[in-house]
This record gives sequence, structure tokens and C-alpha cells, in this order.
Amino acid sequence: MSCPPNQPRAAFTLIELLVVLAVIGVLAGLLLPAVSRATESGRSTACLSNLRQVGIALQLYVDDHHNRLPVMRDRALEAAVEAATNAAPTTNAAPSMDLVLRPYLGAPGVLRCPSDRRRFFELTGSSYSWNSLLNGQDAGQLRVFAIDFDPHQIPVVFDKEAFHAARGPQRGVNYLYADGHIKNLLVLEGTR
Repeated sequence: MSCPPNQPRAAFTLIELLVVLAVIGVLAGLLLPAVSRATESGRSTACLSNLRQVGIALQLYVDDHHNRLPVMRDRALEAAVEAATNAAPTTNAAPSMDLVLRPYLGAPGVLRCPSDRRRFFELTGSSYSWNSLLNGQDAGQLRVFAIDFDPHQIPVVFDKEAFHAARGPQRGVNYLYADGHIKNLLVLEGTR
């Protein structure tokens, strides 16, 4: 259908188009941080789920080994030092967490935090660190530096870095405790 020859066509002016684009830009600017926080919240939740599965794997290990925690080491520091200095590999005979818990984990990807942007998983086999102060201890009587600890007071596995800092300054690191509960926090009381 065509317009009559004397009647002008209805069209948007340049100013109207610029105003609409500005409004859309402002709305997008308001939504992007919320979407980013929601995305990081989902990653943090997946990380918590991974830690819960690691906790179950540790419990299965303890059940199979007369109530003893595994003897493991964390490869993060060693791998970084060896790569930076071209040094010979360390001679620590203790295997890493990915090797010890492999038979108890459903998949090795459980040891990868979805927010691990620095590729700790690829470099070391795990995005998580093991509390090596607990190596070989009786799971029912945890002692660190001759101090008895309640299982709900001592972390056994935790994020290697503050992967979840985008969620807030107090929620950067996930911790798995010896009793199986998980907390998400960055600063431990008494460290500041």
C-alpha cells in the first residue's frame, strides 16, 4: 500500500533514534553487572558441589583405609617453582590429590573449579589444595601442631585461589571441612 503523493511519510528523526539507543545502552549497563554476578554465583555453586563430591571421595578413602586420611601433597607451588627456575622435579614421594582420589571420584573434572581462570587444574591436576597438615591422621582425632581440633573447625580441601572474589570480598574461597560441611569465605577470623 502506498502513501498519497501529498502526505509525508511517518519516520523517526535522528534525535528520536539516538534517545532510544541511549535508553537501551543504559538498560544494558544496568543489567550486565547483575548477569555477571549471577553467572559467578552459578560457578561458585558448581564449585561447592565439586567440593562436596571431593568430601564424599575422602570419606570413601577413609573408610577403605582404617579411618586414616590420605597422605597427599599439593602440586601448585612445586609446579610453579619448577617452571620458573627450570629446576629438577621435587623428590616428595607423596602423590598429589588427583592421583590419590582418582578411584573414588566419579570423574577427574570434579577437581576443576569452573571459576579457575589461571588454569590450576590443567597445570597441577586440581583447582583445590589439600591441607597437608592432616596427612595420614586418624579421621576421628585430628591434631595440628599438637592441638586437637573438632572436625567442623578444620578445613581439609579449599580453593587454591580466591576464585569467587566477584561474589564479594568475604566469599572468595570455598572450604571443605573435615566433617563434610562446606563454607564460602575469604578471610579467616584472626588473619587480619
